[in-house]
Amino acid sequence: MEIGYFTMPLHPAGRDLSETLQEDLEQIVLLDELGFKEAWIGEHFTAGWENIPAPDLFIANAIPLTKNIILGTGVSCLPDHNPFVLAHRIAVLDNLAKGRFYWGVGAGSFIGDFEAFDIDPRSGEHRDLTNDSLAFILNLWNNPKPGKYGNNRWNFTVPEPQTDVGLGVHARPYQKPHPPIAVAGITESSSTLKVAGENGWIPMSINFVTSSVLKTHWDSVEEGALKTGKVADRSKWRIARDIFVADTTEQARRAVKEGTLARDFTDYFFKMVPKIRGNLNLFKSDKSMADSDVTIDYMIDNLWIVGSPDDVVAQINDLYDSVGGFGVLLVMGHEWKPKDEWTRSMKLLVEEVMPRLRF
Repeated sequence: MEIGYFTMPLHPAGRDLSETLQEDLEQIVLLDELGFKEAWIGEHFTAGWENIPAPDLFIANAIPLTKNIILGTGVSCLPDHNPFVLAHRIAVLDNLAKGRFYWGVGAGSFIGDFEAFDIDPRSGEHRDLTNDSLAFILNLWNNPKPGKYGNNRWNFTVPEPQTDVGLGVHARPYQKPHPPIAVAGITESSSTLKVAGENGWIPMSINFVTSSVLKTHWDSVEEGALKTGKVADRSKWRIARDIFVADTTEQARRAVKEGTLARDFTDYFFKMVPKIRGNLNLFKSDKSMADSDVTIDYMIDNLWIVGSPDDVVAQINDLYDSVGGFGVLLVMGHEWKPKDEWTRSMKLLVEEVMPRLRF
């Protein structure tokens, strides 16, 4: 198993953007130094807590500050972009990264962003737009025929090439035929992850869901792969989790209950998720639970990975066994204060936890 990072990011709404961007960059630089395989950066236009609306620009800034870590969009919300423009931005980014780039794509799920772009998620329009956009972009990267392209939202023209003056669609990704594509799944039996399986793309599972839902995620990947005659590869599967390691489990539990992790869930996720889904069922191992039973202690005991190196080794082993195996564990990003505690946590994870895992 390898170790990676996924950051939305998370900062209390209203914080200075230039300061939070710098803090997020410093985290990526440290993780690169520690040997993390990859880091994914989220995209939200209207989420004050998840305050990066342009992960491609952030990644372009991070490329020269890092040496080995692969940087990815987590994800480009395809309904929110003109595909002709996005195809060029991602192609340029892949060339800047010289292949140290993954392209995460998705339909988005944030209610404010749907409103901003006049998308009705109840109609399934966001999924249709995602499929159309991806088809347009992959075609643009594959020597498209001149002509008009579009749907009821976007229209663009691929001009007739004029080779004597270099006129035409010319930007192509550095990686051929394109950067590795990743898609993220949230819901049980995710249809998005079926698409990942069909195409051999990277499947990612969000940090909020229980092991029982994670099992259905892999079932979806395998179902999609079977449909197109592919063999699903568990080493591609990324599972995200909120993780904190301290010298003792008592210290770790106290740090998350009194600090950043509890704050981010109490002040944000426990308030925001019901606005999107109507309840907190996303977090529940038993859907008959009351929302009031989804407490910080419940999250520590059921969804987060928190403890001493010994306990965290056991918890990751249990997660691996419960879902039948996966390839990359993605640590969720937070605005950790004090910073030294987070740095210590990541070093313990790399130096004392990962080498002792069974797989």
